[in-house]
Amino acid sequence: MAASPTPKKKKQKGQPEKLGQAIRLRRKALGKTLNAVAEEAELTTGFISQVERGISSPSLSSLMSIAAALQTSVEQLLSVPETYSEFIQKDRRQSYALGTAGRFYEKLGPGFPGALMHSQIIHRPPGHESEKMCHDGEVFCYLLSGEIEYHLEGAVFVMGPGDVIHHNTAKPHYSRVVSDVESVELWVSTTPMSNAGEI
Repeated sequence: MAASPTPKKKKQKGQPEKLGQAIRLRRKALGKTLNAVAEEAELTTGFISQVERGISSPSLSSLMSIAAALQTSVEQLLSVPETYSEFIQKDRRQSYALGTAGRFYEKLGPGFPGALMHSQIIHRPPGHESEKMCHDGEVFCYLLSGEIEYHLEGAVFVMGPGDVIHHNTAKPHYSRVVSDVESVELWVSTTPMSNAGEI
């Protein structure tokens, strides 16, 4: 007898306009200019402007940097409940989407306030290419399924299921899904630091 298929989690649709509005409101409440936020987040002014207008959708890493520059959290900007738990059952993970391109995130923490490491399972559709990034911190990625092409400071690595990459994020990097199915990636990254300290 064939096993019944495992039901997939419902993927939430991203709402870049709402995220952009939240970022703009927070920036204005702090009295910061686009240039100031871009400089602190180590992103371009044009990109921050596009995010605020809902034209571009940031990667999770960039959104964490923007949140740090705005002295807030990703959860607050996305209106996702900010909960902490040292143990999370597999069917009780919080999930959210960024943008409308099919990126879907499953939160795996943090387990406690002030945690320096943040882990996620990220689902990306075929052909998705992340923005080019370069920022303080470190990141670890274990590819669960699919295939991605990872660009790291001039080197290119083709990753398949079971492959790992772990590097200093001060090195320029970006990745592209090259399989004809979605990629499922386990990411662990350090929290960006702001002038005000940890977010």
